[in-house]
Amino acid sequence: MERKYPHLCSPITLGRTTFRNRMFSAPMGGTDIANDGCIGPKSTAFYELRAKGGAGAVTVSELMVHPKTDGSHAYHLDESILNSLASATYTADAIRRHGAIPSIELSHSGMFAGTYMTDKSKQKSLSQWGPSDTVRADGVQVKALTKDMIDEIVGAYAHVAGLVKRAGFEMLMVHGGHGWLINQFLSPMFNKREDEYGGTIENRARFAIEVLKAIREAVGPFFPIEFRMSGAEFVDEGYGIEEGIEIAKLVEPYVDLIHVSAGTYQKTFGITHPSMFTDHGRNVFLAAEIKKHVSKPVATIGGLSDPEQMEEIIASGKADVVYMARQLLADPFLPRKVTENRDGDIVKCLRCFTCMAERAATSTRRCTVNPIIGREMEGDEVYPAPVKKKVLVAGGGPGGLYAAWTAARRGHEVILCEKEDTLGGILKSEQALPFKHEMYELSLTYAKFCRDAGVEIRLNTEVTKEYAERENADALIIAVGSSPLVPPIPGLEGENVVIVNNYYKEKDKVGDEVVVMGGGLAGCECAIHLGMEGRKVRLVEMRDVLAPDANVRHRPLLLKEIDKYVTVHTGHRALRVTSEGVVCADKDNNEVLVPGASVICALGQKSRTDVVNELLDAAPFVRVIGDASRVSTITNAVYWGYHAALDI
Repeated sequence: MERKYPHLCSPITLGRTTFRNRMFSAPMGGTDIANDGCIGPKSTAFYELRAKGGAGAVTVSELMVHPKTDGSHAYHLDESILNSLASATYTADAIRRHGAIPSIELSHSGMFAGTYMTDKSKQKSLSQWGPSDTVRADGVQVKALTKDMIDEIVGAYAHVAGLVKRAGFEMLMVHGGHGWLINQFLSPMFNKREDEYGGTIENRARFAIEVLKAIREAVGPFFPIEFRMSGAEFVDEGYGIEEGIEIAKLVEPYVDLIHVSAGTYQKTFGITHPSMFTDHGRNVFLAAEIKKHVSKPVATIGGLSDPEQMEEIIASGKADVVYMARQLLADPFLPRKVTENRDGDIVKCLRCFTCMAERAATSTRRCTVNPIIGREMEGDEVYPAPVKKKVLVAGGGPGGLYAAWTAARRGHEVILCEKEDTLGGILKSEQALPFKHEMYELSLTYAKFCRDAGVEIRLNTEVTKEYAERENADALIIAVGSSPLVPPIPGLEGENVVIVNNYYKEKDKVGDEVVVMGGGLAGCECAIHLGMEGRKVRLVEMRDVLAPDANVRHRPLLLKEIDKYVTVHTGHRALRVTSEGVVCADKDNNEVLVPGASVICALGQKSRTDVVNELLDAAPFVRVIGDASRVSTITNAVYWGYHAALDI
């Protein structure tokens, strides 16, 4: 067959190992790390899913090589730990049996040891070691590694590399970026040494080269070694692309693949992990520049999800391999869909950071658009139901669409009714915000899945109790969503007011000076968009904080964008809306006019409980999902919709 994306689908050989395509799964932390650092069965299933999905390589993250100086937050590999080698072997096997090459990331946290430990009190009690004596921003003392300790850590890298090979991994990645120990030696921001490991770039790269040489001795001449580095650190105290090129040239003789990432720990999170406010592939230019100066293959990463963009990266010679992390949570089967010319079925990552926020909050994983993530052991296949039933779904938002698609895959007769003339529910409003377009596209993708699975879709059809009873369905999934909260504030009914849900339909009503009422997630994101368009935007919020409903990873990046584009008035309670703006009471109960000819109302959502209550007895099996049950997130709507359909 003729591949639509021939460069992405072409094999690549590193050392003497051939990879089936150029789409690799980047390191992502597992979901059940044992207290002694073993890879748990949930994590094995987590990594295996990306292998089943067709990735050329799947990289396990992170294996900490020297617990003595790194109170690690991740995996260990040590013969003295019961099940350590065995769990690594089972994981490598789970990846390899699906045709992907298993790889594992070797790392040392250095001065940030234990950063991701759930018990922060233990983190504070750890001894922190780095290239130089210093005090971290959070007040933790850091001691400089001695030459003997450096030699011991280098030996640990080699020893663990040998165990990795024994366990069945066929490639390893040495983490030399993002502010971990090797990067700390490479970076003038961290490295203040005056011996042979500090000063010139050659000296700062000495530790990395010693590690790579020792690993090569341990694994032999043909075992692929990958070096992950930050092409630039994007902070004044760090290094830029010029030194990034020199680092790549210095390590090139000792590696088979140079993996170019970006940024440094704690300072450039939104660059290392590009947010929805940045361009897809915003770090590709680093790999492209480094590739001009080296002869070894180069890999790139950074918010990649579009196969057309990734094909162009390979075809034009910017890189030889593309890595994806969050995108392969959203759709682990992207590589298979690309190779099978089914790119229209790809579910795009929203770059919403639900996955990383959940890991920080509960040490588990969840994905907004993929209910399987973190729960892979429960199964990733949807099996036919033993008894076929008639299923009625009320509501065509993300939860309703996912429920309908899942029920249809189980072999049920599924009818989905949407009271409006288009599907998508609240996601329709996202089409007006360019940085959230993937969220709007999600509804189109889910709708395609429904049609392809044989769901009968009835638009302009509201499900009432009488309608449901006439259909006589065996099961009813209520996904009627929520409606905007519009309190009785005088003037909110005026012609100069647009409800945020309707902004996509009424953009022409919004002028150059805008007041956004409501500092929750929806109001903040709309305000940012209007600011990006060059409008003068003022945001009114009665609380003292903005976007408390945003997750812990997205919120700091959101607030940075607010600072760029929006004038904020917290502690201001709206009293009335006029043609001149919004009259508010400030914290001292003084009346203040926040000026703006146009007003966006973003004061929240409320569940459509009246509709829900009417339908509760309209079928033998009834399940309420998404905002109809509780105003929440797309994550919950999709997850609840999926399981509602599995329960029928």
